[in-house]
Amino acid sequence: MKNKILKALAKSRLVQTFLDRPSPTWMVYVADMTLIAFSCWLTFAFGADEYYGNSVLSMPVVRAFVEFAVYALLIFILGTSRYIIRLSVIEDTYRLVLLIAVASGILSLVSVSTYFVSGRAYFSFWNILTVGLTAFALMLLMRLTVKEFYVMAVGTVQVKKRVIVLGSAINSFFLASALKNEFDGRFDPVALLSLAPDKGKSNNVNGMPMEIFHPDTVAKVFDHYKCDTLLFLSTQLDLMRSGVADVFLRNHIHLLMLNQIEEFDVNSKSMPTLSTHVHDIKIEDLLGRDPIKTNDPQVSRLIYGQPVMITGAAGSIGSELVRQVAKMGAGEIVLLDQAETPMHDMQLEMEQDYPEVRIHLFVADIANRQRVEHAFKKYRPRYVFHAAAYKHVPMMERNPAEAVQTNVFGTKNVADLAVKYGVEKFVMISTDKAVNPTNVMGASKRIAEIYVQSLYYYRRGMTDGPTTQFITTRFGNVLGSNGSVIPLFRKQIEQGGPLTVTHRDIIRYFMTIPEACSLVLEAGCMGHGGEIFIFDMGQPVRIWDLAERMISLSGLRPGEDIEIVETGLRPGEKLYEELLNEKENTLATHHKKIMIARVRIYDYKEVEKHLELLQAALDTCRSHNIVTEMKHMVPEFKSNNSQWQEIDTEIKDDHDTDMHELDNEISKW
Repeated sequence: MKNKILKALAKSRLVQTFLDRPSPTWMVYVADMTLIAFSCWLTFAFGADEYYGNSVLSMPVVRAFVEFAVYALLIFILGTSRYIIRLSVIEDTYRLVLLIAVASGILSLVSVSTYFVSGRAYFSFWNILTVGLTAFALMLLMRLTVKEFYVMAVGTVQVKKRVIVLGSAINSFFLASALKNEFDGRFDPVALLSLAPDKGKSNNVNGMPMEIFHPDTVAKVFDHYKCDTLLFLSTQLDLMRSGVADVFLRNHIHLLMLNQIEEFDVNSKSMPTLSTHVHDIKIEDLLGRDPIKTNDPQVSRLIYGQPVMITGAAGSIGSELVRQVAKMGAGEIVLLDQAETPMHDMQLEMEQDYPEVRIHLFVADIANRQRVEHAFKKYRPRYVFHAAAYKHVPMMERNPAEAVQTNVFGTKNVADLAVKYGVEKFVMISTDKAVNPTNVMGASKRIAEIYVQSLYYYRRGMTDGPTTQFITTRFGNVLGSNGSVIPLFRKQIEQGGPLTVTHRDIIRYFMTIPEACSLVLEAGCMGHGGEIFIFDMGQPVRIWDLAERMISLSGLRPGEDIEIVETGLRPGEKLYEELLNEKENTLATHHKKIMIARVRIYDYKEVEKHLELLQAALDTCRSHNIVTEMKHMVPEFKSNNSQWQEIDTEIKDDHDTDMHELDNEISKW
């Protein structure tokens, strides 16, 4: 009967509200003060006090009120009632002990003071002790009762997942203790795993077993504790990235990370627990690095209140640029893109997150000069961040006309209009594939780099006054961008595999999208025109290793549960990317992660002639002619694993023939 009643209560709206929300602070405060008042009355009622004379101040009821007032003030100051009583265990007991100790100390001080003044103690020490012990017992009993009611109403406590906590420092121990004492938490820490060498110290910390980490024995430790999960703090992420995580993944140990928590919101609608801040580690966590610090105040001063245009605003990089520029307080932002649905999604996001920023959605193809000019004429941007481009290597290898039309002539349109309408800074997003390009996409981006750089130096030579500052930024792959390898691997894992890798030895640089965009803004701020900035991308990642890590992070075994297959290099793809070609070197900047590439500067008039020839090739609609002219313009463009390799042979044969004819002429002469 009792269980049926409790189950019925548990389903009621009133009890569900109690279960879903933390106890209001005022309610706990009133309950505590009621128990304090009862303790004072109980103590005086049973004679744990003496009556001293006829003075009003010496009357028991007055002294009881003074004790009550002292406790009321201390509960407010110490915040004893500002926590959720159904989560109380050790921490709550400590707080109650502190409250009683401080209150008893104050009352004892008052008692001693009155003794020296009037010859009689205002409170007897027996009274102080009795009130304190009674109040402590009642308040602790109330908390345990509420907790027990919660247990009965919810039903049986869920089985907690056994975990081992990484580290033996004080933070790791506190984490293990806190999780162990969480009533409705999800985890049961069974041991600490220390990375410090074993020096014969105790193998436990305050009763918590401690094991020593060693790559060869880590699997035995987890088997011993019948556990398959490691929990670590976000502050230990650098350690995990250094290769420690791979040791656990190879031994099929599940990794969980606790995010850094500033403080709990006791007024939140959901019950805050440490467990809710624990999540599965993602591949981005292991590939990423500590956020690169940028000079935000300087960049913010540049952007604040200014009209900014971002092309490709609905893409991975463009959309993050929009968010960061909005956060810096741009006066208005022109979002220019031809992707209708992603633009609509961006509009909804910006209206919700940045309602104070004026957003202009402008659907346009950058290859349509007349349409793009309308945007410049209407909104007059001061800063332009040019992220619009085709970027998929195999797709552009098959469609070179579109790569040239958008990446080259689309960029030319936006750059020319930036000059015409007096834009102060034009920042172009380029790619590491523009260095020694082996594909059409990379070559098209290199031509775009050449054009905007030559345009800047041409304009600067024509006038002593200010001109548009053209700045280029180069970086590699960004984590989680549309169409990138990580989302592809996730989809393949969900489908049961296999994971497809083009080559076992292929490597790539990776950077997080927010990190890349913050560096773009920083470079744009420090640039004066004509620079090609490159970013420190860290160490390259072997894609085969990336695939194995992602399978392991999913709780599966590479090669057993999910296969990894080698499919061969795609058209235009190379094993590794470069940020500089062999003829280039770099100059340092004040930001250690941003460098300036020293590259060949092309004459603008010569570039114009090449672009005229490229446009003529584009007009023929013959891909062969287009790629041939691209190779003439970018001599280092050598196709790899592509149908366009034959053009490299033709150009070499033509060059050899020309040299042979020249030798004959010289001989005759």
